[in-house]
Parts: sequence; structure tokens; C-alpha cells
Amino acid sequence: MGPLKKPPFSGQPSNQIFDAFFIVKRVTDKNENFSNVSPFLVEKAITGSVGTVKSTKLIRSGDLLVEVASSKQAQQMLKLNALSTIPVSVKPHETLNTCKGVITCGRPLNLPNEEIAQELRGQGIKDVRRINIRRDGELIPTKHFILTFHTPRLPEYIKAGYVRCSVRPYIPNPLRCFKCQRFGHSKTNCRGTLTCARCAVAGHESTGCTAIEKCVNCQGEHTSFSRS
Repeated sequence: MGPLKKPPFSGQPSNQIFDAFFIVKRVTDKNENFSNVSPFLVEKAITGSVGTVKSTKLIRSGDLLVEVASSKQAQQMLKLNALSTIPVSVKPHETLNTCKGVITCGRPLNLPNEEIAQELRGQGIKDVRRINIRRDGELIPTKHFILTFHTPRLPEYIKAGYVRCSVRPYIPNPLRCFKCQRFGHSKTNCRGTLTCARCAVAGHESTGCTAIEKCVNCQGEHTSFSRS
């Protein structure tokens, strides 16, 4: 009896785990890009080199964003050094080839994150982080895990050993400014007024504040950093 194979990625073959998005740049000393290059030439050159891809887009920088359809095309893209007579460089997109999801594992996984990630690597998982909560000053591990997938789209489920776990989208906490307490920017880029995170009054920090709690954002009777 041969060695056991690792479970496939939600029932899909492992050759479907590949970088799907690539940035294509012109290699030139004149700071040229693809803005003035014929889209017909680009289309013919890409199709002639790797076959029909899912999409090709001209992005704001003037580079090309190419989405491939298969592992074979992904390998061919990385070997590409020219489109027609135009020298190019190709690299995977820095963010579009991964996504994050959350699982809740009812069975205890009392293992380090690195060991769990190693066990799940065959399912296209690059990183695992357990969600911890703080209670009475103590950090308590939960049964929830944030998984980073080497794929732009989440699978329906993964298998942790014999346990099948549904995958749901990971929604990170919104960025809150520690100066004005508003959402969407950091303290470094804040143009607002220093505001207390406890009472929502401008002009002082929350350290030592004993005033009645009030949220800057919703005007509710809780602090601006409350999760409620």
C-alpha cells in the first residue's frame, strides 16, 4: 500500500493552486509603459506566448495586470521576457494571489500555528493564526483560526485531519485613528483634533479620564474603542 495522499483543496486537484495574477512591466531605459502600446499587439503577443488568458488590464501605473487560467499558463508567464519585440519583466501580483478566511474547529487543535499550517499546506494554505481573546487580563486561545490561502478565491471548506471545517470570509477590524478616534485612517495621517477615546470630548487623551463614556462615531454610551 502506497503512502497516503494529502486531501485535495476542497475536492479540487492540487494543480489548481497557483498564482493567477501577474504584473507585466516594460524593460526600458526611457521609463516607457504600455499606455501607448496597441491593445491588439498585446493581446496577440500574450495569446501567442501562453494561450488565451482570463483577462488583461492596463492599470494606473501603465503596467499590465494579467489573470491566467491554469497552472501551466502561470509557469509560462514567469518565463516570459518579451511581448512581440517589447522586452518585459513578469512577477506575481503582491496581494491578489492570496485571500484570508476564518474557520471554527469544534475539535481541539492544541498545536502551534506553524505545525497546523504545515499540516494544511497541501490544501493551499500559507499561514495560520489562532484568534485569541483577552479576559481579565489573560490571553485565552479560541477555536477560531484565520487562514491565508495561496489562491485569490476562498474554498468552501478545508479538512483538518478528518474534521471538515467550513470557510467564511475574514473581515478585519476597521482601522481606527488613535488621535481623533474616527475610522479609515491612522494617527500618522490624521488632520483631526485630539479626542478622548473614553468620553468623546476634544482636547485630551483617554488616560486618566473618568467622565461618562461616549463614542465619537455613533454617540452611543460606550467608549470609542468598545467592540459593542
